[in-house]
Amino acid sequence: MPKDKPTRSHWWRGAVIYQVYLRSFADSNGDGIGDLPGLLGKLAYIADLGVDAIWICPFFKSPMKDFGYDVSDYRAVDPLFGTLADFDAVIAKAHKLGLKVFIDQVLSHSSDEHPWFQESRKDRVNPKADWYVWADAKRDGSPPNNWLSVFGGSSWAWESRRRQYYLHNFLSGQPDLNFHNPAVREALFDVLRFWLDRGVDGFRLDAFNYGCHDPQLRDNPPAQPDGPFTPGVNPYEFQDHKYDKTQPELLDMMRDMRKLFDRYGDIATLGEVGAHEATNAVIAQYTSGGDKLDMCYGGDLQACGADAHAIRRAVEDFEAQGKGWICGAFGNHDAPRVASRFKAPEGDQRIGPLNVALLASLRGSACLYQGEELSLQDADLPFEELQDPFGIAFYPDMSSRDNCRTPHPWTEAADVGFSSGKPWLTPPAAHRKLSVAAQARDPASGLNRVKTFLRWRKAHPALIDGAISFLDAPEPILAFVRTGASETITCAFNLSSRPASFALPAPASALEGHGMGGKLEGRDVKLPGYGAFFGTGH
Repeated sequence: MPKDKPTRSHWWRGAVIYQVYLRSFADSNGDGIGDLPGLLGKLAYIADLGVDAIWICPFFKSPMKDFGYDVSDYRAVDPLFGTLADFDAVIAKAHKLGLKVFIDQVLSHSSDEHPWFQESRKDRVNPKADWYVWADAKRDGSPPNNWLSVFGGSSWAWESRRRQYYLHNFLSGQPDLNFHNPAVREALFDVLRFWLDRGVDGFRLDAFNYGCHDPQLRDNPPAQPDGPFTPGVNPYEFQDHKYDKTQPELLDMMRDMRKLFDRYGDIATLGEVGAHEATNAVIAQYTSGGDKLDMCYGGDLQACGADAHAIRRAVEDFEAQGKGWICGAFGNHDAPRVASRFKAPEGDQRIGPLNVALLASLRGSACLYQGEELSLQDADLPFEELQDPFGIAFYPDMSSRDNCRTPHPWTEAADVGFSSGKPWLTPPAAHRKLSVAAQARDPASGLNRVKTFLRWRKAHPALIDGAISFLDAPEPILAFVRTGASETITCAFNLSSRPASFALPAPASALEGHGMGGKLEGRDVKLPGYGAFFGTGH
């Protein structure tokens, strides 16, 4: 319930958040799909990693056309995942273990099976007629403008009962809500209150900058040929998305949300920003001033791969904004896994600790996607096994999201200990040797090194909230200095599987206990493959 005198500790600044893709994490009832009781039984594992919070992907009632990101009832748990009582049990146990809980909120769009849309689509005069984005056809019957869906093709779908098109930035089964309508915003705020009253600590806001569109429905201009994204397989990339998302009216909605959250006290917000261009500028705008979102993440780091200079440019670009707070993420449920993007040797357990240590040492908060601590690579599922509509639409030229969503490997069994039934996606055989059980037996495993590093990090506040400045270093080394109120830490990371060295510009003393293997000889930092060095001074 709301608090009379809300207080904020800003616990989320520098926090490490563990993303749980629920349907692939742990299955408790043998139906092959992960669920809330399965998560409940594995919360101690997550807490033992040394993270600060979990983010649970959507578990709400849904027809599952986009695996829960198409919500048909925002206040109900889908039976696939359990019950509200199961969710309450997860909240209670997570808090007992010292974990904060973020839940995914898909506010920019709903399922076409949501009662709101079912009423809205009936005619143009019903009470919810303006709850979604409707527009007349052009005189020739074609869509209102040139806007394109992320999933391919026009972002407009025809509804014969209204003789109008409705907007869908994703699947046609995911109609966009009309944030310009105050009644819609208040209905969504009621949803947020429902979950706040159940004890959540924060919200991850899915595709949040898609929530407002240009009321004039102006055509998007073509993408600039010298822009950061080169048009490729997906026609969506051929446009500069100037009018179909990231509209200024969204800022007022964020401010109203902040007022709501502040009534509940220490509530955090993590927004997903898919701005396509100038992502860091949008993140800085959305997270500055203390009256909007707390932090956001975009796709800039995910686009870098094992390119130290590209990572430096991405981080420095955000720092140059001079405001706001970013949450770094090298991977998530929508992107190829880090080990695959870094082209790490198959089964190399060093890539997991490197990924975690680097991400958690950059300025900002950090999101770890389940399995990154295990150094998992993408699966390579055949076309006939694919279930992801995005992956099916662009096969074989783009990797299906299914390849990063295979079940979390708990054991070395064929089903990787995920389910007593047939898993909804086939676990790769290569994941068995990287399972939790296999790595738990080895004190020097990647998993145990991740735990060592995250525990060590908690004793060094400069890595949590200190300033950052980069050092010039040759590929594949990324080096920077974090400067806090009471300490200065020099950090150097080897983004390759082979040993590398780097000469510090000034004397430093090596820090121990982080488990990343880097050594100091005079001013020369010696880095093993996928290793890191931490020292005081620079």
